[in-house]
Amino acid sequence: MMTIPTQILEYITSQPELKRNDMQELHRIILELMPECRLWFLDGRNETGKLVSNPNIGYGLRSIRYADGTTKDFYQIGMSANTTGISVYILGIDDKTYLSKTLAGKIGKAEVTGYCIKFKKLRDLNLEVLKTALQYGIEQKH
Repeated sequence: MMTIPTQILEYITSQPELKRNDMQELHRIILELMPECRLWFLDGRNETGKLVSNPNIGYGLRSIRYADGTTKDFYQIGMSANTTGISVYILGIDDKTYLSKTLAGKIGKAEVTGYCIKFKKLRDLNLEVLKTALQYGIEQKH
């Protein structure tokens, strides 16, 4: 069984060169912001082995409480390659308009939704604004 850091490294190195370089840099930035975080690697497959999403890397730990009172552990910050570039997920933000309102016009060329920042190239972003958004996500405790 491969370790999670090995799975992450393998996933990043399997990407085309430009995307790989951006993902390596983003991985470094997130680890700099969260040096002691729990790492996750989800291969995108459901319990039957069917591919249902892009593989993704997770950072940190948060508990999700469902209406029935059960909880599930999941990551705070995520990253995955997609067909056109990279997606960064900032989970646990209660106000689903926060990212789009806060980052609009500041982050650079990116599509921003309730919890996702999707972009083609890291150099298209204002990295300081991205780091601020990541830090905000890290500070959300649920």
